[in-house]
Amino acid sequence: MSSPNVTNLKLKRKSKLLEVTFDNGDVFNITCEMLRVNSPSAEVQRHGNPILVTHKKAVNIKAIEPVGNYAVKIVFDDGHDTGLFSWKLLHEFGAHQVEIWERYLARLRAEKGSREPLIDMNIKYS
Repeated sequence: MSSPNVTNLKLKRKSKLLEVTFDNGDVFNITCEMLRVNSPSAEVQRHGNPILVTHKKAVNIKAIEPVGNYAVKIVFDDGHDTGLFSWKLLHEFGAHQVEIWERYLARLRAEKGSREPLIDMNIKYS
């Protein structure tokens, strides 16, 4: 079965959420942090041996750029911009975000990582 297509993306900057609506009626709110730490970029995924991305609790999305009719490139405010998020991946993230997040937190604990930003960022959105 093919994955549903994205019909709408809405960035909620204040709550740091990306609302993703699919043509099958599914609607998911995915945190910017979860998208960033699970970026499909080669930089993060390392050919099947993903690095642990830390200190991204305060990360937000700066821009979303369409890539054909199947994905978006997400530009994060920490400068990361090399991940292409396909509709299939966004649907998987939305449908399985509890498990994905729990795996991330378990890995963070195991490797003694932190979600907290390295520097205190005070960002105001108008």
